[in-house]
Amino acid sequence: MKNLMHFRNLPHFTLLGLLTILLSSCGPEWTETKGEDFNLITHTDGPELGYSPNSGVAILTVDRKAFKDLNQNGELDPYEDWRLSTEERAADLAARMSVEQIAGLMLYSGHQRIPGGGFRGSTYDGKPYAESGSSPWDLSDQQETFLTEDNLRHVLFTSVESPEVAARWNNNAQALVEGIGLGIPANNSSDPRHQAENDDEFNIGAGGEISRWPNSIGMAASFDPELVRKFGTIASREYRALGIATALSPQVDLATDPRWYRFSGTFGPDPSLTTDMARAYVDGFQSSGDGGWGKESVNAMVKHWPGGGTGEAGRDAHYGFGKFAVFPGNNLDDHLKPFVEGAFKLEGGTGSASAVMPYYTISTDLDPSGDNVGNAFSKYFIKDMLRGEYGYDGVVCTDWGVTRQDEGMAVFGATPWGVESLTEAERHYRIIMAGCDQFGGNNDAGPVLEAYEMGVAEFGEEQMRARMEQSAVRLLKNIFRVGLFENPYLDVAETTATVGNPDYMAEGYEAQLKSLVLLKNSGGVLPLAKSTKVYIPERFNPPSENFFGAVTPGSWQAPVANELAARYFEPVGNAAEADVALVFITDPQNGRTAGYNAELAESGDNGFLPISLQYDDYRATEARDPSLAGDAREGDVLNRTYRNKLASVSNRSDLELVLKTVREMGDKPVVVVLQISNPTVVAEFEGEIEGLLIDFGVQRQAVLDILTGKTTPSGLLPLQMPASMATVEQQFEDVPLDMEVHRDGEGNAYDFAFGLNWEGVIRDDRVGRYGKASASR
Repeated sequence: MKNLMHFRNLPHFTLLGLLTILLSSCGPEWTETKGEDFNLITHTDGPELGYSPNSGVAILTVDRKAFKDLNQNGELDPYEDWRLSTEERAADLAARMSVEQIAGLMLYSGHQRIPGGGFRGSTYDGKPYAESGSSPWDLSDQQETFLTEDNLRHVLFTSVESPEVAARWNNNAQALVEGIGLGIPANNSSDPRHQAENDDEFNIGAGGEISRWPNSIGMAASFDPELVRKFGTIASREYRALGIATALSPQVDLATDPRWYRFSGTFGPDPSLTTDMARAYVDGFQSSGDGGWGKESVNAMVKHWPGGGTGEAGRDAHYGFGKFAVFPGNNLDDHLKPFVEGAFKLEGGTGSASAVMPYYTISTDLDPSGDNVGNAFSKYFIKDMLRGEYGYDGVVCTDWGVTRQDEGMAVFGATPWGVESLTEAERHYRIIMAGCDQFGGNNDAGPVLEAYEMGVAEFGEEQMRARMEQSAVRLLKNIFRVGLFENPYLDVAETTATVGNPDYMAEGYEAQLKSLVLLKNSGGVLPLAKSTKVYIPERFNPPSENFFGAVTPGSWQAPVANELAARYFEPVGNAAEADVALVFITDPQNGRTAGYNAELAESGDNGFLPISLQYDDYRATEARDPSLAGDAREGDVLNRTYRNKLASVSNRSDLELVLKTVREMGDKPVVVVLQISNPTVVAEFEGEIEGLLIDFGVQRQAVLDILTGKTTPSGLLPLQMPASMATVEQQFEDVPLDMEVHRDGEGNAYDFAFGLNWEGVIRDDRVGRYGKASASR
């Protein structure tokens, strides 16, 4: 009573304050806001929680804090308790999951377009999208099926109509899965999607659908890991705003064979530079806030273990003709460095890349047991080496389609290399027992469940259940770490404000400028003055096919729009009026099935052809015979040699265009802008021109900013330009930087870490750090 009388004598505002304190000590420490797609709970000390009011999930209040009752049992279970560690929560949830639910968690969907669904055809209420009347963010019938019936939770995006559509699709998918089973959210993912396009326009202060950056080999040309870290930080924020929580990148294969189709997706052939770039990329994507895991983090799936850049003669393992990787230099160690010294040894608080993808290839004759199978099927490469020797305990996900049936030498997307005789279920079983956790490109849980029964028959249910739970824990940890169990939903307005905002666009454009490499500037022809009269001849784009067989017809095209060119100099229509000619070309194009011709094989030949890095027809007189690897099975080829065969590229017209322009210009200078995906034999035209700028795929504005001196060139070659195709044939597929390089008329060698600025050859700290290390190899 004395205490109450004491309070009664206090001023009125003090009594109100005390009453507020007393009430707050008993009430919840959170508030709730109702939104269009989801409700949002905000804690005074705790994470934001998002949930759909239509999912059936209730909010539990425990110790004045809010928790989502994801399994709708009215109790706070350990996996629902965000105060516990990721490890505790994942272990608790895995133990509660049925085998069917774990099998679904081990699936990774085929490529999904939004709208439009999968590449193999999708419907909406039984109709094609265009006829269905559906909204672009609605789930397709097939997506609903694999999310509900197959328990799939890992979805791979390709194209999305807009950031808004991506956000709304994500919210629809999350609401669906939140209300079923144990409420496990979807972990959406993407291949790289920030690549600049030639005709993109950059305006200071303007945004876009997503920021535009150089591709990996272009970023490598900056020789600046901090630029790559910055890219990862910005890209991760844009990814999360699109509903993407896993990046199927970076690709850290050493591109030690210059002919490889996927060269441009790598950071090049140098182990030191690639290792530093890999570390920076993963740190940028995974670190959030204070440097650890958080709501801006994106899981990085580093690929392709143990290195996929050593396909014999540069052929690619998406096809049967390229399934063998070879190591004539016995140099696997260099290919492991970007993983074990880079992506697995991060400077940030996340420690290591959260996922790894093995490549399709058979790493020929490296397994001491003699077992030559695709890397995902290899106990030696996954369980013994990756898990055992290097102690990696993150997710291992196969590349896409490795469990599908082999459909022939030149068929894309069916890659069961070395295990062609096994059934689909047997392939799944072998992958599980080799130490992998997830199946890329598989929407169907059936084969995984069959594989489980095979394990039960061999080892008993207890041991096989434990093996499945082991994978489930790894997969769940990656979902818990990035906060999806607490709030997988997106504010559409925040998404549209984040993705492609002006600041991010400006950072990407600056990176594009840093990726351009000036190789030749004879007589100081560059930079071009505003008053210079410049002739830019039209270029013929030859017909082409992408990986999936989609055909782009041939066409003539002006490389630079006239109105854009006029901002920088005076464009003229012919050589006679010009002071300088500016010729845009691409590197030699070998086509989708580079190195193999199915029609030739049908005629009785083995079907194998050279991959050429020159424009003129190339006869492979120095190719090896016999090949280092081959397949003795009926219908396959044991000796894959192509000695003395002829290769023709589809764009010899580019060489003809350069030489024609040189003739037309007479003694006036010609500058070539060469867009490359692979090293190129430039000896066919370099001696005829005065300027050469290497473009790894950026906006035309960035090229023109360099050519006219608005920006000083700073890029360095992240590769070697070979002197000839003879040195390409003589180099070892697994050894970096082992070619004779081209030397130009100025005496400059087009070697790794070479580049010019307006003063001459660049000799800065980057060259000292990486160039010397490479030169000493």
